[in-house]
Amino acid sequence: MQHRHRERHVTERMGWLRAAVLGANDGIVSTASLVMGVAAAHATPSAILVAGTAGLVAGAMSMAAGEYVSVHSQADSENADLHREEKELKTDVEGEHKELAAIYVGRGLDPQLARQVAEQLMAHDALDAHMRDELGITETLKARPLQAAAASAMSFAVGAALPLLVVVLAPAKGLLLSVFATSLVFLAVLGGVAARTGGANVRVGSLRITFWGALAMAITTAVGMLFGGAA
Repeated sequence: MQHRHRERHVTERMGWLRAAVLGANDGIVSTASLVMGVAAAHATPSAILVAGTAGLVAGAMSMAAGEYVSVHSQADSENADLHREEKELKTDVEGEHKELAAIYVGRGLDPQLARQVAEQLMAHDALDAHMRDELGITETLKARPLQAAAASAMSFAVGAALPLLVVVLAPAKGLLLSVFATSLVFLAVLGGVAARTGGANVRVGSLRITFWGALAMAITTAVGMLFGGAA
């Protein structure tokens, strides 16, 4: 008995990976920046924690809503293309057959072989063949709004919870430094994991996400000090 070996590719993970990494990154950076900005303005520990918690909830909801709307727009476009393709398959089968064969010729097949391939694929599932080879829509990369929204919200909440945990555990005197240092560690780990999962360079992924996170936290802290000193 032969067992079919199915290779797993990076592109199979890109949908949820993109949403999860983006959400966790935003959760860490935005919440840590918010906490540091408020702390730099000489707020009380309870006020810092309240501000950070509010940022977590608001950010998670914002990420979910934004990701849902964005991915749903993509899904609407995909559905419109599929409906149009269904109509064309009903009204102009021969034209659609030639169109599919031309795609295969463009990819390097002999014209006769391309026609045979197009015939067999359309006989099996015409819409699926055109969806994959003409429109570039596959089940793996198909837009899934609810999945993307849930992944973004959950990952943001997890990311945002990390600097909040530092706020709870770290002494008030060294809060700014503690949040800054631990957040950079969190970001470096996140960037490395994301890069490794996506098949990219781990060091580059870590440095890139850490640099921009450090810049965001530094600017927010500076603003907090400016307005805290003016108050």
